[in-house]
Amino acid sequence: MTKTTIKTSEVDRVTIWVVADNYYDALRLDGKFAHRFRGLGSAKSIHAEHGLSYYIETSIDGKTSGCMFDFGQDSNGILNNISLLGIDLGKIGAFGLSHGHFDHFLAAIEILKSARSKVPAGTPFYVGEECFSKRFVLPPGAAAPIGVGQLKRAAIEELGYKIVEVSTPVEIVPGAYLTGNIERTTSYEKVPPMLLIERGKSPEPDDFRGEQALFFHVKGKGLVVISGCGHAGIVNTVRQARKVSSIEKVHAVMGGFHLINARQEIINRTIEDIKAMKPECVVPTHCTGFEAIEAFKREMPEEFNLNTAGTCYTFGVS
Repeated sequence: MTKTTIKTSEVDRVTIWVVADNYYDALRLDGKFAHRFRGLGSAKSIHAEHGLSYYIETSIDGKTSGCMFDFGQDSNGILNNISLLGIDLGKIGAFGLSHGHFDHFLAAIEILKSARSKVPAGTPFYVGEECFSKRFVLPPGAAAPIGVGQLKRAAIEELGYKIVEVSTPVEIVPGAYLTGNIERTTSYEKVPPMLLIERGKSPEPDDFRGEQALFFHVKGKGLVVISGCGHAGIVNTVRQARKVSSIEKVHAVMGGFHLINARQEIINRTIEDIKAMKPECVVPTHCTGFEAIEAFKREMPEEFNLNTAGTCYTFGVS
């Protein structure tokens, strides 16, 4: 596993729109870091789905840079949300994908088509290792693995985007960094055996060796870490961001923590390790699972934020 470190630029502010997530509630109140999309009385509503997508802007010395990380699965719903949230795809300087699962990439091609006339040719599309591999799931009791889709490299390149495959930390727009491949340091964060990948002639257990997360160094606050699904483990993911940035202070942790259907022991150990990092904001999304979300709310009530699709989070100066 890489031991590469990277010198980070501090951002004055990072703003994160959750373009897609599993849950939406128009009546949920704003929070310390969160501003909710209301849409009350409108004929159009925010779309929620089993998927995850973020649009992110960093601000450094008054200059704003945009990127998109993950894309959800229902392109009509995601593009609807982009419109309702007033997101300008023309501000995007880079696209990134956390890993090659359908609920994170299926809407990508249509989003890239919509952005095509607004961003320069050759705009980078960052991926980790094995992002374009075939993946499968083997549900309990199933006789054979079920294919869950495959993102095609050629489909992206044909639209004029430049695919950049990474395994070490990299800055994708000013102040936004991919973690590089995530080192596994915990004993309890394991990938469920039902998730498979094609490496040879038949599917084998997927270790998500190329999974990526994003992090930001917010001036005076510390790290903001964003995962996609967190198959590598959300604790491992935050530790990776700390290691490669040489910054210990964690300000916020958000994203899919992949604790759905996890044993309570695993949920408890995850929360214990996240609590020890002393973040000021924790936002479990997508595949975290109801039981784990409820446990984070109970054990970290001051830091916990219940996410809803369409929520905008601001960390740093407003």
